[in-house]
Amino acid sequence: MGFAGSKDRYLRSVGFTFIEMLVAILVFSVFSYGTFIAVKLASDQRVMTDESMSRVSEIQHAMVTMSRDFFQLSPRPVRGKLGDTHIPALRSDARTEYVVELTRAGWSNHLGLPRGTLQRVAYRLEDNVLYRAHFGVLDATLANEPVETELLTGIDNIEIRFLDTSNQWSTQWPPLRALDVSGPAELRMRPVAIEIVVELDDVGEITRLIEISG
Repeated sequence: MGFAGSKDRYLRSVGFTFIEMLVAILVFSVFSYGTFIAVKLASDQRVMTDESMSRVSEIQHAMVTMSRDFFQLSPRPVRGKLGDTHIPALRSDARTEYVVELTRAGWSNHLGLPRGTLQRVAYRLEDNVLYRAHFGVLDATLANEPVETELLTGIDNIEIRFLDTSNQWSTQWPPLRALDVSGPAELRMRPVAIEIVVELDDVGEITRLIEISG
């Protein structure tokens, strides 16, 4: 009996009581939950950071693309799709489907295709998305469909202004006040500078000023 009683007392002293087990489980549960929350917060923060960086990259790419197109503006007008009219080298008119369209130089030709380095591009805004279109030929016909690329999303508004040689700003090009210029000269007119103002639903207003060379 003495030996058996001593063994029971020993087991009780080295084992865990039911209350102690519950406390241990509770502490473990709280610690596990805290760890889960910390990991989830870190994961959510990483997703937010990745989305933010992706958005910044999208905006930067769009602004660089537009700036490059305008900087390489060429004075070469193009024929209308029916071939009976000419469209200015740079045109921005609320009566057309595009926000702006232009002829640009510097179209790379790494594959040595039978074409020049001038390219006709246009920008179109639809459902808060800005699209960039380019044509395979300068003097496109009805058979030449443009290739469109989604350039920038979340646009509340976009405005493009043009500074003429009289230091006057206009939202239309060629400007209406260019009464002393007509014919081929009007078709080849280029502004001194171009201002792009883009209003985004998540970032606010972004402005770029591009100087047009020569």
